[in-house]
Amino acid sequence: MLSQKEMDCLRACNECAAACLQCAAASLSEDQPLSMAHCIALDLECADICRLAAASIARHGDHRNAICGLCAQACQACSSECAKHAMEHCKHCANACTLCAEACKAMVH
Repeated sequence: MLSQKEMDCLRACNECAAACLQCAAASLSEDQPLSMAHCIALDLECADICRLAAASIARHGDHRNAICGLCAQACQACSSECAKHAMEHCKHCANACTLCAEACKAMVH
């Protein structure tokens, strides 16, 4: 059975992964997608790490705290990049990343 902290983090990771993938897809549809290349790359990497963290939490993996620490770092980087852009999908992604980073930090401490 997962603790409340684990359930909150797992949920935040899944929500963040979805927001990152949506942001990447929407960024590719922008008028100047090349200008969004760094944002898209961070979105995709963050989504992968979030999914890994969620899976590790769900199975009580031995490395879940280390993975959550990495996830917090990836989320902070993605949030910082998305916050530079005015598009609604970037704002949503930045918010989801910030919430996930906080939940992952709580798992590590």
